[in-house]
Amino acid sequence: MNFEDLKRFFLRKPKNALEGTDAPAPDGRGGDAAIPEKLAEKCEKCGRIILSDEMKENFGICPKCGHYKKLSARERISLCAEEFEELFAEEAGGNPLGFPGYDEKLAALRAKTGEKDGVVCGTARIGGAKCALFSMDYRFQMGSMGHTVGEKITKLFEYATEQSLPVVGFVLSGGARMQEGIVSLMQMAKTSAAVAKHGEAGLLYISVLTDPTTGGVSASFAFESDIIVAEKGSLIGFAGPRVIEQTIRQKLPEGFQRAEFLEKKGFVDLIVERREMKEKLAQLLKLHCAEVTA
Repeated sequence: MNFEDLKRFFLRKPKNALEGTDAPAPDGRGGDAAIPEKLAEKCEKCGRIILSDEMKENFGICPKCGHYKKLSARERISLCAEEFEELFAEEAGGNPLGFPGYDEKLAALRAKTGEKDGVVCGTARIGGAKCALFSMDYRFQMGSMGHTVGEKITKLFEYATEQSLPVVGFVLSGGARMQEGIVSLMQMAKTSAAVAKHGEAGLLYISVLTDPTTGGVSASFAFESDIIVAEKGSLIGFAGPRVIEQTIRQKLPEGFQRAEFLEKKGFVDLIVERREMKEKLAQLLKLHCAEVTA
């Protein structure tokens, strides 16, 4: 797409289907035309069209309304860490219960995202401090926890314990993976045991809760850290607010289960702006683990 096409895309009248009418786009494809791939994107909150480069330079934060765009696992790592070396990259789960269509779904997600499953693990330095690190990916079934996710996180904590490394975890999850049933739920106990052994060795674990952090993940390793950090506005809890309202038949307080609400109630230690996350994590690591800066 050249400059003239780009101008017509943003300035054309009438608008295309993406903006509420069925008028054709400049490429002639008609009303189903969308934003050119990798050129611009639509803010999911305010609906404004933002150049992708501008969004990237702004840490994935909409410059118009301040909404935090979800980041992939590797985007999150690139914003906060240096010298990342991946571990357990070849771990890939199967279909333990023979759930219909699950193999095909996994294959499609792997092809689309380039990831084997919903978490990326490795070692890195954050502001010079060495740590083990995991980052969950919303693109892979909203970071839901199946066998592979639980196995990789468990192995990471075991590795960190052996190497006397602190762990930093970027958590994002819609909960346990329903296609894996009890196998998925078992990951709560397995990861929790590894976290406990890491803590018994006197090592630091910092969890960073992002939007959303829900389900079995919130009932296990997400809230078992020494320091619980959250991005502003993140939805954090076990069951979703609609489920709770329907169960108790009461209207929930404004902002219920958001990071700011949980901070006031003592469930979150601090809320950190995305732009400041790397600096804050580096400070925490240096304060609590001076030896890992060597």
